[in-house]
Amino acid sequence: MPEASRQPITRPQYDSPAVPRASWFFQNFSEAHFLGPILQGELALPVGHIAEPFIDAENIAEIAVEALTKPEHSGQLYELTGPRALTFAEAVDEIAHATKREIRFAAVPPEAYRQAFEQEKLPAQLIDLVLYLFTTVLNGRNTPIADGLQRALGRPAGDFSDYVRRTAAPGVWANEG
Repeated sequence: MPEASRQPITRPQYDSPAVPRASWFFQNFSEAHFLGPILQGELALPVGHIAEPFIDAENIAEIAVEALTKPEHSGQLYELTGPRALTFAEAVDEIAHATKREIRFAAVPPEAYRQAFEQEKLPAQLIDLVLYLFTTVLNGRNTPIADGLQRALGRPAGDFSDYVRRTAAPGVWANEG
C-alpha cells in the first residue's frame, strides 16, 4: 500500500473555496520564455502599449496558503494585481536600468511572432495558446488595479521595481556572453 494512501486527507474546514485570479507574473521576465531574449538584449512580443498590472508569484502563493488555511476566506474572489500597471516596454526598461544593460522591447506583429515560433518547431497548439494570450487576453481589460491582496492579507502587493532589484542582485539578467 503506497504511503500516500495511508495518510489522512487534509481538507479545509469550510465548503466554498476562495478563488484567486491573477494577472501576469513578475517572474515571466526572469524565467522560461522571456529570459533568453532579455539576456540577448531584446524582448520581442506581439503586444503594443497595453499596460498590465503584473504581480509577484510570491504574493499569489501567500494568498493561496492563506485561502487554504483560514476559513474567513471561504467563498471570496480575490482579483490579484500588482500596485501599478506597466507596459512590457516599461517593464523591460526597469530591468535594463537595474542591470545597467541595454535591453530593448520590440512590439512585433502576431504573424511574425507565429513564424518565429514555427521556425523553432514549437507545437502548433502552444503557438496558438501564446498568441491567444497576447492578442485576446492581453487586450487592456485587465489593466485596472485590484485590491485582492490588500483584502486578503491586509497589505499591498509587492512592486515590480522591488522584484527587479531582488532578481537583478544575484545576476539573473547578467549577460555572460
